[in-house]
Amino acid sequence: MPSLSAPFDAVLLIGFGGPQRRADIRPFLRNVLRGRRIPAERIEAVARHYEMFDGRSPLTEISRRQADGLRQRLSGSGPDLPVFLGMRNWHPFLDDVLSEMAESGVRRALAIILAAHHSYSSCGQYRQNVADARRTLGERGHPDVEVLYAPGWHTHPDFVAAHAARIEDARRLLPGNLRRTARIVFTAHSIPRSMAGCARYVAELEESAGLVAAAVDASDWQLVYQSRSGRPADPWLEPDVCDYLRAAREGGLEAAVLAPLGFVADHIEVLYDLDTEAAAVCRAAGLPMRRASAINDHPAFLDALADVVRAACARVGGGRPLPIVPGVPPERVEGPPPAR
Repeated sequence: MPSLSAPFDAVLLIGFGGPQRRADIRPFLRNVLRGRRIPAERIEAVARHYEMFDGRSPLTEISRRQADGLRQRLSGSGPDLPVFLGMRNWHPFLDDVLSEMAESGVRRALAIILAAHHSYSSCGQYRQNVADARRTLGERGHPDVEVLYAPGWHTHPDFVAAHAARIEDARRLLPGNLRRTARIVFTAHSIPRSMAGCARYVAELEESAGLVAAAVDASDWQLVYQSRSGRPADPWLEPDVCDYLRAAREGGLEAAVLAPLGFVADHIEVLYDLDTEAAAVCRAAGLPMRRASAINDHPAFLDALADVVRAACARVGGGRPLPIVPGVPPERVEGPPPAR
């Protein structure tokens, strides 16, 4: 049973998952798109993005490094909890990881979804996946694992510091006369305006962006969106990063730093949408641009995750419930969700 000092038996990090070889690409995409009506040509277009990187998404490796870094911090400074990593769309699948947790005696886990900003596709959907995986435990003859969710961390000082450090690294790669005048262009995954949680998603992104911009002493910044999919007639969050960069250059923008604020890992969408498509736009427009790395396993981000765990343990151990995130019901979305 969980002790008063550690009211959880384990921590569960929850991620998107990604293929590890060419043969995985289409089975992986079928998992991503399950239950959705997606034109075959759109699926093939996304598959080709993965093929450009030989079918291997860096997301799984980065997520494992994040789990390892969190495990080391908890082992060193407490609470000394095991850290499990479960993915929605590829190995290690949530069903299998929850079974492993149940077999090892875990009865209550603190879950952290590896997405800082809340919407149905970034958080609500994962909670439904966990609920489905818990039902699978009973079908497999395992005891249930109660899963509680950590409170939000999109304004955590160490989360902000990690993004700020990545931006400063990118700034230093620009010519000296452009380093301080370059506009910080924050990117996040676009979602349909009709999706549950959309307003909260935008508000949290803007809050994070403002804090990161202040940390790097930048008054010139913009939040834009990437990786839009679905029918052209359906309204999604805008402006699109490529459209924005073209227009900004025509308006006199001298340099830009692209910062993938809405992502915690340099996965295929970041590598393709920013390093390939957006970079080509900047070259064609003659716009000096550098792309900040995602926070990946930056030490400050790992410190933030450890602090989130400690705060949740203190809160639950002190008899206070964790805050309940407003429910976001599933919706049908015409277009693939994040294909990370």
